[in-house]
Amino acid sequence: MRYFAALFAVSLICAISVAQTKKAPIEAIKQADLKRDLFRLADDYFRGREAGTLDELKASTWLAEEARKAGLEPAGDDGTYFQFFSLNRERISDRSTIKIGERSFNLWKDVVVYEPAFATVAAPIVFIENPDTVAEETVKGKVVALQFTPQGITDPRKTIAWRYSGFVVSAWARKLAAKGVKAILFVSDELAEQAWPRYAQYSNRGSYQIEGSLFPNRRLLKDIPIIWVRKEALGLVRTPGQRLDAQIYSESFTYPSVNVVAKVKGTDPALAKEYVLFSGHQDHDGVRNIEGVKDSIMNGADDNATVSVALLAIGRAFHQQPGKRSALFVWHGSEERGLFGSTWYAEHPTVPRESLVAVLNGDMIGMNAPDSAALLGVIPPHLNSSDLVKIALQENAKGPKFKLDTAWDKASHHEGWYFRSDHFPYAKKNIPAVFFSTLPHPLYHTPGDEAATINIEKLTRMTRWMYATGFAVANAANRPRLEPGFKLER
Repeated sequence: MRYFAALFAVSLICAISVAQTKKAPIEAIKQADLKRDLFRLADDYFRGREAGTLDELKASTWLAEEARKAGLEPAGDDGTYFQFFSLNRERISDRSTIKIGERSFNLWKDVVVYEPAFATVAAPIVFIENPDTVAEETVKGKVVALQFTPQGITDPRKTIAWRYSGFVVSAWARKLAAKGVKAILFVSDELAEQAWPRYAQYSNRGSYQIEGSLFPNRRLLKDIPIIWVRKEALGLVRTPGQRLDAQIYSESFTYPSVNVVAKVKGTDPALAKEYVLFSGHQDHDGVRNIEGVKDSIMNGADDNATVSVALLAIGRAFHQQPGKRSALFVWHGSEERGLFGSTWYAEHPTVPRESLVAVLNGDMIGMNAPDSAALLGVIPPHLNSSDLVKIALQENAKGPKFKLDTAWDKASHHEGWYFRSDHFPYAKKNIPAVFFSTLPHPLYHTPGDEAATINIEKLTRMTRWMYATGFAVANAANRPRLEPGFKLER
């Protein structure tokens, strides 16, 4: 009798322990841990974690070591936490020369060449007002010049100033090239001039590619130079009879970039062969000496150190209490270059691709109003799994209860936010995917995106929401189903 009483007591203690353990993982995601890790990863020590640099590799090594200390197993190549890939860079050479009339322009100080090219241009300049109505015979074989104009494109007041110029160039470059121009010369208006210092710093980096990129034709044009001069040159460019004489050269380099990959094995013998993938990127924009800005290090605290440390916290929770399915954690490299790390992993996964039941991606989860957030992949045509979305919405209703902004998920939204983070390559592979975010803010891609500006309490709630969603998927009887006929608009 004493034996059975003792056995009952042990069983009761175990039952209580299990019940407590079931609550433990969400509590294991601690605000203090997130704050500590965030201030470390977004510190000047990592110099902004620019893709293809030693700083990105240094940050990746730190993440891998933290994953190891959290009890996560390596899941990269050859039994390591790492999956390396080659990043190919092409940029305008400093040997390039640009002259309008008798005036020579200094590269990156007076003039930006928008994308790499090889070209020799010696042709008259024709200034135009409206690219849509100009006749082909007016500009064919000539250099067409125009001031930045929002005519026919998204109202620039609705977007971030430094993105405005990109929208304008994208809107007009191909249309003008189709009319046979030799080169395109943009002149700043007031809004584009605000973006000049930033674009000069970004354009001198050049363009980047990897094998199998989602964006194989990132260049707008092929060897038709797109040149941008500052507003003060408007009078010179408009003067009749001016010519552009330019020699444009490019040069190329290859650098290593890396994904950090770790896992927690599931407890169910069969379901453990399936994976819930938690996704984020660890890179940012590095060191940029931007005109008029004192701080040169782009620490990227919100973008995307917040999610990088969130994945560490979620990993600790899964290590404490694994789900039935395995949890896979991928800190993608080179996202800022063009989603390259996620593109590479989606094409070369270290686990069978068919074993990936869902991707829970995060990008920027620590800013804006404390009670608001966004979940993308909810509105068609971006909705690719109602099952997955239902779980995410249920977990939000249970816990953080964020008011969800759905505008940024619409196909009509001018920023195309759905296509600008690491869930996209997986969705293209027909893997159920959602995207957690608290959306852009005035410090986005500026040196002001520092750890001290992050709402740590909100970051904690967002992390717990991502974790709860993934834990529910890991323990569901069935994997989330893909929407029949799912097809993105681009």
